[in-house]
Order: sequence, then structure tokens, then C-alpha cells
Amino acid sequence: MINEEIREKEVRLIDQDGTQLGIVPTKEALNTAYEKNLDLVMIAPNSNPPVCRIMDYSKYRFDQMKKEKEAKKKQKIVEIKEVRLSPNIGDHDFETKLKNAQKWLAEGNKVKVSVRFRGREITHNDLGREVLNKFAEAVAEVGTVDKAAKMEGRSMVMFLQPKAAK
Repeated sequence: MINEEIREKEVRLIDQDGTQLGIVPTKEALNTAYEKNLDLVMIAPNSNPPVCRIMDYSKYRFDQMKKEKEAKKKQKIVEIKEVRLSPNIGDHDFETKLKNAQKWLAEGNKVKVSVRFRGREITHNDLGREVLNKFAEAVAEVGTVDKAAKMEGRSMVMFLQPKAAK
């Protein structure tokens, strides 16, 4: 709450340079803030009496927005990329999908590896598990298994995550 929004009888007042001016009536605190062409901002509304500070509120908000933007720039968003295999995948296709997964893991993204079973292939889900295990071994230098192979409907899914940077 700022300026006229403050409805308390008296407040503990802090000046813009951080010095405490003591407990004063709210009207007097507002007048002091207006004399300095600044705002009266309630910092701690739950204390008794509430603590208010004299500051330039618009500049304070601007600085807060700037800090939030900086924090947003520095954070990394991890995407989940997907590689689809089949139980009887060819060697060259396997190598191509392996290279893509290694590239994504090196960039810091997670990879979802799924083996889709079509028709009667579902009866041989051990073949799909072998393909996923082979894939996990081949990617072992850049990534680790986050979630082990598990059946979900007609496909078997495994998640890989990049190895932690040391």
C-alpha cells in the first residue's frame, strides 16, 4: 500500500536513507513524504505499528522489473525432445536417431525415447526393451536414464537426461 491507501492511525517511519524517524501519525508521515516529493510505502503491514518507508515508488518498481528480467534471462528452459523407434529398426536408422539424441543431450535437453509396437509386435515387447537398453548404452557418455523403460499403451517409453556438468 502506498500514500493515501494507508489507513492506520500511526506508523513506524523510515527515511529514504534508512534512518528511523520513530512512530509518527500517518498524516505527518504523508506530509513528510510529500515535502520530499517521494511516496510513503508500507513495508511491513503485519507488525505493530506497521512499518512505512519514504521512497520513490516508481523507481523501486522499475528496479524490481529490471531484476526480474535479468533473472529470466539467466534461467535455462529444459525441453523434452522425442525419438521414436520400432522393435525391428535398421542399423543406419538407429545410428541417425542416436546422433540426434546425443546432440540434444549435449545441449542440455531431456530426451523421450519410445518404441511403438504395431499389430502383432506387441507380443514381443522384449525386443523393444532390448532396443531401448541398446540405445541407453550407446548414449551413456552424454546422458543417463531418468526413467526406466515402461509400457504405456502400445508403446514402451524411456526418458534420458543429460549427464550433470562437473
